[in-house]
This record gives sequence, structure tokens and C-alpha cells, in this order.
Amino acid sequence: MLELAGIVILGIIAQWVAWRLKLPAILPLILIGLLVGPISSLYTEDGLKLIEPIWNGKKGLFPGDSLYYFVSLAISIILFEGGLTLKRSEIKNIGPVITKLITLGSLVTFFGAGLAAHYIFGLNWQISFLFSALIIVTGPTVISPILRNIPLKKDISSVLKWEGILIDPIGALAAVLVYEFISVGEGHSFTTTALMEFGKILLFGFTFGFTFAHALSIAVKNKLIPHYLLNVVSLSVVLLVFVTSDVFAHESGLLAVVVMGLVLGNINLPNLEELLYFKESLSVLLISILFILLAANINISDLELIYNWKTAALFAVIILVIRPLGVFLSTQGSSLKLNEKLFISWVGPRGIVAAGIASLFGSKLLAKGETGAEYITPLVFMIVLGTVLLNATTARIVAKLIGVFLKKSEGILILGASEVSRLIAGYLQKNNRHVVLIDSNQSNINKAKEAGLGAFVANIYADNLTDNIELNDMGFLMALTGNSDINNFAISKFKNQFGENGAYRLVSNDEINNSESTPKEGLFSHTDDFIKITETARKHPAINEIKLKDQQHYDSLIKITKNDDDIIPIFLKSPNGDLKVISSFSGEINDITDKHILVYLGKVFEDK
Repeated sequence: MLELAGIVILGIIAQWVAWRLKLPAILPLILIGLLVGPISSLYTEDGLKLIEPIWNGKKGLFPGDSLYYFVSLAISIILFEGGLTLKRSEIKNIGPVITKLITLGSLVTFFGAGLAAHYIFGLNWQISFLFSALIIVTGPTVISPILRNIPLKKDISSVLKWEGILIDPIGALAAVLVYEFISVGEGHSFTTTALMEFGKILLFGFTFGFTFAHALSIAVKNKLIPHYLLNVVSLSVVLLVFVTSDVFAHESGLLAVVVMGLVLGNINLPNLEELLYFKESLSVLLISILFILLAANINISDLELIYNWKTAALFAVIILVIRPLGVFLSTQGSSLKLNEKLFISWVGPRGIVAAGIASLFGSKLLAKGETGAEYITPLVFMIVLGTVLLNATTARIVAKLIGVFLKKSEGILILGASEVSRLIAGYLQKNNRHVVLIDSNQSNINKAKEAGLGAFVANIYADNLTDNIELNDMGFLMALTGNSDINNFAISKFKNQFGENGAYRLVSNDEINNSESTPKEGLFSHTDDFIKITETARKHPAINEIKLKDQQHYDSLIKITKNDDDIIPIFLKSPNGDLKVISSFSGEINDITDKHILVYLGKVFEDK
């Protein structure tokens, strides 16, 4: 009981430390696991670990294969939660790159790392390629914390995010096939068996994932599941899909849960954000427990086995040769620039799936007496720990050095997805600006998505909004809700993170009635509150432009808009295409030339 409680407590402490230091939680988790596991055996009186995951006759938490059953079920929940976060709208420009990364890039890693392990460590081909299959995966649990702390162009973060989630089952499938090869033996029987197993994995993985995702969606939309049971029912369905798929095709469960999460994440499902929040909390707990258990399961003899120059050489080849080669081949002909390809090449930390499956297959092959099997677990853990440590400490520095670090965030976050917000967002998107709408109203979000806009349901009073990777490049904040308290709260809470270049909100009715209380962050003019702009958008749902002549022309037009309820100035477009938000202090804008354009909401301007 003490050991179980200790694992949970230490895991949460590690998560908190990672949050404070802005590091991937996997780093302190593995270090804690090593300290209470193999390293602790050096100073305990009986030579046993403080925490022994597998029962050894004297001490241990899990008898037999129970640990690996727990690891498998936990990984299925983590992958499902990752699949839920994948949105088709994120990959409009980089879909082919992601496809190549998880196919061609995986092949480069598989053959490259296999050759390196064989010639550097002298391992046989079977063990070498099992190792290479296991390190194909990158891992969303380690990439996400890194990306949250670096403002990057949306395409870069989307590529890394999608690769990290989709490549997990790819790596797992490759590892399963190699494991089947080792178990079945070389020759014709392997070829037939491996192809049949691969086909079964794809068939049942996609079938179960797709079918159960739609079944759960129908049940939720038709309110067949009470609200208070939604999270636990979803969890049980995930476990059911994983286990059932695995029964029909061994190791197909990982693919099934990723497909299920991906399908559900792209359906207009009520309460999806609530489900995501629950799954994220559960994933944090499971990851905390898993990494400590798996790291503690390593023995001191395993660490001594790889304590030599060969380990450093293998690590260098994987990081400096194989990863860049896979990325550059996969991104050839894409819109990504050289510095963006270099950054993607540098960031490739391995995660929980690699560590979990390595422990599972490594111990099974070791029990069978397979030559070289003792290297699998420690080598994979070395790659996991090394890549996480390297990327966590250098990713931000590398991003600045090669020029992918966004010095000025140009994205625009709009709070509220009403008709006015959608009109403004649509104009911004047409002018090549990354814009995201958030709202607590699912109906408004659905309408925004139907219009092709980036949008998601969010609660601004929750803390998880600041961790959203999609908002990394936000530099402008516009609060356009009908609730002045919410608008004020959004400005005060998020202006530093999302509004570094400008944070604006609609004026309230009280501020309109008191001309001396015009806020500096007020939008449009001192008379444009939510009711007015909503009525204007209802009568004239269009964003128009008018070319300016000079400063006097601009001032006269602004004066007209203050007396005309059907015209609301929004932006000032500069000669180079930049957009300046017009605030309540619109009269302070100067240096207007004949190349500036006034952007406004409402009727067509009758300029005389």
C-alpha cells in the first residue's frame, strides 16, 4: 500500500516540478523511477529496490504479466486522448508532410536505426530491428509540453503534434511485426504469418475504432447516456474497444483507440471539451504512474550494460543523421522552409509507447532466452531519456538560432463566436491571418467551423486554455462577447499571453453612458457595444473596404461612423497589408496616406 501511494504522490510531485520548470513531465518521472528503482538497490540494506514493479518472490507490486496488462490498458487511454485532439482543419496545408513523416520517415528510422544498432552494438538483425521499430514513435506526451513553451508558426507545431500522435500506433505495429518475426522464426512461415497479422491489425483496428466512435456519438447525441455518466461510459468504451480489438487481432487495440479518438474529435459531439478535460486529467495520472513503474523496473545490471561509448555513438547517429534524413525526405517539395525542416528534425523526443512496449517485449524475449534481448529495454529508455532531455533544454534555443521562433505573434484570438465575430474572423482569414474563435456556446462554434474557421469550445475560467498548442502564435486578443464581465476578465487574464501586440474588448453600456470612462482597450468606438454591432451585422452582414485619400479623409469618415449606427470601423489596412485594430481612441491614428484602406462592418459607404 505504501509503495502504491508513494508512486502516485511522487508522480504528481514530478508533474508539478515539470510545470514549474516548463519541462516535459517524462524527464522528472523517469529520474524518480530510476532513483527509487535500480539506483536505490545500491544503498538499501537488502539490495532490493525501494519500488519493485514485478513480484520477484520477495517483493513486488504486480505478479506475472499483470504489470504489462496495466501498461497496455493505460497506453490505450493515453492514445485515445491524443486522438481526440487531432482536427482535420489543422492540416490543410501540411497533410502530405504528415503522411510522409509517418510512412517514409518511419521507414528511414526503421532501417537506419536497425543498421546502426547492428553495426555499433553488434546485435543480431532481429533485435536490432525490434529496437529500431520501438524508437519510430515520437510521443504526444513529451512533444506537447515542449511546443507549449515555444511560439512557433502553426504549420510547424501542427506537424509535430500530429506526427507525435499518429506515429505511435505505426511504431507499435512495426514492433509487433518484428516481434512476430522473432517468435515465428525466419523463412517462408514468417512472411505468411507476418502479412496475415498485419492485415488483421489494420482490418480490426480501423473497423472497431470507426464503428464504436460513431456508436458512442449517436448515444451521446440522442442523450442515451446521462451527463454524470458520460466520462466513465466513454472510458469503459475505450477499454472495451482496445480489449475486443486485441482479441480479434493481437496488438490492434492501439490502432483502434487512436482511430476512435480521431473520429470522435472531428464529429460535432456535445460535451467534447468536458470529455477531453476528463481524459487529460486521467492521462496525467496514468503517465505519472507508468513512467515511474517502467523506469523502476530496470535493473542496475541493465544500466551497466549500456554504460559505454557505443551508447553515445548510437544516440548521436539517431539524432544527427537518421531523424534529419527522414524529415528532409518527407518534407521534400513541401511549403516548409529550410529552417522549419531543421527545427522539425531537431525535435523528435520519444515517449510512453516506446518505453512501455520496450519493457513488454524486452522481458518476454529475455524469458525466452533470445540473444541480445537484454539490450532492448535499457537502450530504448536511453533514447527516451536522452531525446527528452536534449529537446526540453535546447528546443527554445534552437528555435531562436535558426529563426523559427516567432518574435512577434501575429495570430488573432477572438473571444465569442457570434455572427459579428464570424464575419470579422472570415475577413481576417481571407487576409492570411491565423485566427481562432473560442466560445462556450457549441452552436456558435459549429457555425464557425461550417464557415471554415478555426474554432473550439472553451471555458475562459479554466486553466487549460493557456496550454493549448493551437494558440501558440496568438498576439492579438479581441473580446467580443455580450457579457462585459467576461470581456473584462479575458483582458485581465490573457492580455499578457495572447494579447502582447494588443488586447481589446467591447465597451459596456455603462461606459457608453459615461464618456469620461472610455477604456484604452475599447474596440471600434465609444458607442459600439455588443447590441449595436450585433444589430448592424444583422442588417448588413458584410465587411467592406474603402480606400483613403489622406489623414483628413480618414478623420472625416471616423466622424461620420460615430453618428451612423449602420457603419462600424474595424481595421486600418496599411500599404504592406498589415491590419491595425481600430480602438475607441480611433482619433489618435495618424500618418494616413492614399495607400491606406479603412475596413468596416455595415452598409456600403456613400463617401462624398
